Amino acid sequence: MKKPIIAVTPLFDNKLNSIWMLPNYLDGIIKAGGIPVILPLNIQEREIIHLVSKFDGFLITGGQDIDPNLYGEEKLDYCDEINSARDSLEFALLSEVINQDKPVLGICRGLQFINVVLGGSLYQDIQEQHEADIKVNHRQKAPYNNPCHSVKVIKGTLLDSIVKSETLKVNSIHHQSIKVLASQLKVAAVSDDGIVESFYMMEKKFLLAVQWHPEFLYKIDTYSFNIFEKFVDSCK
Repeated sequence: MKKPIIAVTPLFDNKLNSIWMLPNYLDGIIKAGGIPVILPLNIQEREIIHLVSKFDGFLITGGQDIDPNLYGEEKLDYCDEINSARDSLEFALLSEVINQDKPVLGICRGLQFINVVLGGSLYQDIQEQHEADIKVNHRQKAPYNNPCHSVKVIKGTLLDSIVKSETLKVNSIHHQSIKVLASQLKVAAVSDDGIVESFYMMEKKFLLAVQWHPEFLYKIDTYSFNIFEKFVDSCK
């Protein structure tokens, strides 16, 4: 069977003015049976429709904070580094990916960006803006292949059909998260402090996003590999 070719959005180093990539994203796709291709940042908007049509699926990776202007807010002091070029690419790209109903997996920033593209908003910093009686460590230190908190998986969701477990132990490397979930999205998992940890879009072929990082866990965690495997299978 022909292997699906999957586009991967690039990470970007503002100091070095250079795109880069964590091998874990690519290796997870390869192990699950796909062929990953890293996208450039300087794709013209008029080329987006053609580009999206050529790939079988899209992985939206982690990275810098998202410009709050994209969800109608001013950038606050505790919002970290942003990258306007990447924001512009991913906004145009994701809009067309969703329009063409191509399979998409969002990880960390990827989850946040899908929500923003569809009209949702974010906490610019969880510690500063999100109030909860239960404290959860969302920004663990390395190594990142050690889970640091649990999430509750909601029954009947796409994530539930993939992992078949009521709870998951996950890693966590983020300080922003969903504040208002876009109306088209459905929650698939939450942490003990109420943060949305996963969502999906029911009417699409495959649209799933997770706030944690399965690319650091898939070699030792069956649930994480199953996410990659189901995503790649949906691209065939």
